[in-house]
Amino acid sequence: MAELVDATDSKSVVLGRAGSSPARGTIYICYNYNFGQKMDLGIQGKKALVLGASSGLGREISKKLADEGCNLVIASRDAVKLGLLATEIRDKSGVEVEIYQVDLQRIEDLTLLCSLIEERMEIDILVNNTGGPPPSSSLNVSDDIWSNYIQSIILSTIKITESAVKRMKDLNWGRVVTITSSGVVQPIENLSISNTLRPAIVGFMKSLSNEIAQHNITVNTIIPGRILTDRSTVINTVKAKKYNISYEEMLDKSAQEIPMKRFGSPEEFASVLAFLVSERASYVTGHMMRVDGGLIKSI
Repeated sequence: MAELVDATDSKSVVLGRAGSSPARGTIYICYNYNFGQKMDLGIQGKKALVLGASSGLGREISKKLADEGCNLVIASRDAVKLGLLATEIRDKSGVEVEIYQVDLQRIEDLTLLCSLIEERMEIDILVNNTGGPPPSSSLNVSDDIWSNYIQSIILSTIKITESAVKRMKDLNWGRVVTITSSGVVQPIENLSISNTLRPAIVGFMKSLSNEIAQHNITVNTIIPGRILTDRSTVINTVKAKKYNISYEEMLDKSAQEIPMKRFGSPEEFASVLAFLVSERASYVTGHMMRVDGGLIKSI
């Protein structure tokens, strides 16, 4: 259901512009979807590990999977935010929630996490969600930055996936979903590091999907388009400075490039991911799912 909302009301959720200029109180179309309605996804009682869970897409994914009855291990660098999220989820959904603080740029953190996954975590569903690199051009990026993000985006994802899949093969059931970026299909301006590294993970996941499909394990990647998260705020702030316009003008300009003329919500994205890890998607593997409002122009 769509309704017009005056964005000068601080309670409004801004998803896409539909009218007058920001100076006069921009009018936005806000979509009030009822995400509480359920289709039985067949994953109640499964245990999911969600990386990057303390904010943004990872946070919404954790809440959505909990709503579907999944027990959780939520992981990120921010233990405080994880603790608050765990309390919120337990109070609302009544599922079991473990928190795990990990910095995927630290090899010792990664090694310990992989050991725990193999020895005691008993993961049925893995959601790979790594932090995005900072905005950058293609040239003059330091070796340290390249090394850090090769570690956190490529090597950590591969190693964590390997550890989780060992148990999944024993159970003859599992789900792996990796969040990538629209840059793997259509490079994004000023995000050269991400454009370079994330396609490597797509290639790995596609190869893996063919190798373990016989074990009833699906492996998919999911591409967020322009979703209203903290990262989108950072990206649009940098772009606004580059073009010497306000953040609000940059947000509006960006929304107009999307066929749906609005940004997506984290809840919309999380709902698609929940379907991909469900029993209802048991014959979907090796797929690259776009959740982008039509932004990517290629077929």
